[in-house]
Amino acid sequence: MNRLILGDGILGTELIKLTGWDYISRKKDGIDFRNIDSYKDHLFGYDEIINCIACTNTYDENKEENWDTNYKGVVDLVDYLTDKDMKLVYFSTDYVYAKSKKNASEKDVPIHDANWYTYSKVISEPYIELRLDKYLILRATHKPRPFIFDKALISQVGNFDYIDTVVKIYIDLIEGDAKGIYNVGTELKTMYDLAKQTRDDVVPTNEKFHDTMPLDVSMNLNKLKKFYED
Repeated sequence: MNRLILGDGILGTELIKLTGWDYISRKKDGIDFRNIDSYKDHLFGYDEIINCIACTNTYDENKEENWDTNYKGVVDLVDYLTDKDMKLVYFSTDYVYAKSKKNASEKDVPIHDANWYTYSKVISEPYIELRLDKYLILRATHKPRPFIFDKALISQVGNFDYIDTVVKIYIDLIEGDAKGIYNVGTELKTMYDLAKQTRDDVVPTNEKFHDTMPLDVSMNLNKLKKFYED
């Protein structure tokens, strides 16, 4: 199976480090994800395209930046892959459940919070589902290790974890030829619980960093558990 990673940011770099899969990026190859003509020739000969390129500033109020990268760029890639026998791996976010039900499963309706980042993820997912036969959509939050902030919410709960831990699950799903949508994470915890694993000096807080920050992004992980059982 020939796999190509798009991007070498935090997520792409961790995947590359743990797998050695081929990759292309703006820094290494001068590609512009917003212009598929700048990189489509690099896709030839691969069975799976793993897109790690995204605008990830969750609370950025720049609509165009999120729209161009997280939606239009994805649409162009999907359109290119539509008539080819190639699989797309797409990284979404657990924030798509921000206004949905608690402990949401992959079958529940994702309802985003009031920021362009999550909105761009919510509208990209169904485009992938409608246009491609082969795809894997992964909903999760992965944090840099160690925790990079001085404060952490004791009121935010979810299945988030550190990048190295979550990426190993991503790799298992990719190499296991998982298909469809998967919630990805580990045991339920507060963000403060996670932060304390790597920072003794982190300060607990109830003050949200942004008014659209959801406090409960817990997910139902039964589908992921079944993948490992099978």
